[in-house]
Amino acid sequence: MNNNYEQIQELRHQRADYQARLKLIPYDGSPEIKDRGGKKYLYIRKRVASRLTSAYVGEYSDELYQLLLRNARESRELKKNIRRLDKELAQLGYSDTELTARVQLNLDFARANMKSNIYDQAVLEGITTTFPQTEAVIENGKISGMSASDVQKILNLKHAWEFVLDQDVISYPTDYSILCYIAKLVNEGFYHDGGRIRGVPVTIGGTSYIPPLPIESVVKENLEAILQDTLSADEKAITLCLFCMKTQIFNDGNKRASVIFANHYMISQGAGMLIIPEKKVPEFKKLLVAYYEDKDHGEIMDFMKKCIKTF
Repeated sequence: MNNNYEQIQELRHQRADYQARLKLIPYDGSPEIKDRGGKKYLYIRKRVASRLTSAYVGEYSDELYQLLLRNARESRELKKNIRRLDKELAQLGYSDTELTARVQLNLDFARANMKSNIYDQAVLEGITTTFPQTEAVIENGKISGMSASDVQKILNLKHAWEFVLDQDVISYPTDYSILCYIAKLVNEGFYHDGGRIRGVPVTIGGTSYIPPLPIESVVKENLEAILQDTLSADEKAITLCLFCMKTQIFNDGNKRASVIFANHYMISQGAGMLIIPEKKVPEFKKLLVAYYEDKDHGEIMDFMKKCIKTF
């Protein structure tokens, strides 16, 4: 499975540590000794952009000179490690991308609505909860009057949304590895590796449709085909969501993972959010069954377009 997000995050954490240590070095550059008036003085030479600069440090002493040499060695080693990590990150497909103002606004919009989004998703999943209960679980991690499994599902939705609303994650391509990581988060505590592709048959309640066992290479090809299509951003997100739901890629949590995965694409495009409101859940489930059974004639696409929140 090509789920490399955790590896990318680990490399980014290492790089951040090296960069922080580099900033703590008081004298970053090569020591230089200058004679003036019969006395020796120490300077630090370093290249800034295309210019070679020289900064005064102090009067020469063996102790200060050895400190500058150690700093120079440490600085070279840290920069070497940062370059190595940049190369490894590039090989994994990661690049530091500055978000557009529109995408940044979409992120802020999604963060401001995260609690209501989680509540609507919980209702879609059949979790018996009220908005105040959902809010209390998100803020405090527990509440009386709810089952432990329902509380865990809500917390998992919170973690998955927090993951998707990370700036680095939004700049990462909407692909299979992101989908698998979202599924892993929504299934945390229920499956050892909830982000692993399903290897056992499953049935779906309320429908005669039985999804075949998914093949990883085929799933990836279908996701890529949807993303490369000429559909509008909202239609691509809806198509991604419906494909993942119908394929039943994972043992459980497919609706939860599919909706959040679709929103990764929506937000990355600055296109708003795709959320099935609580009041429309019964209608959506009927349309979804028709879609599963190939009895849909575009109704579910039209329905889901009306579920898009814009800002």
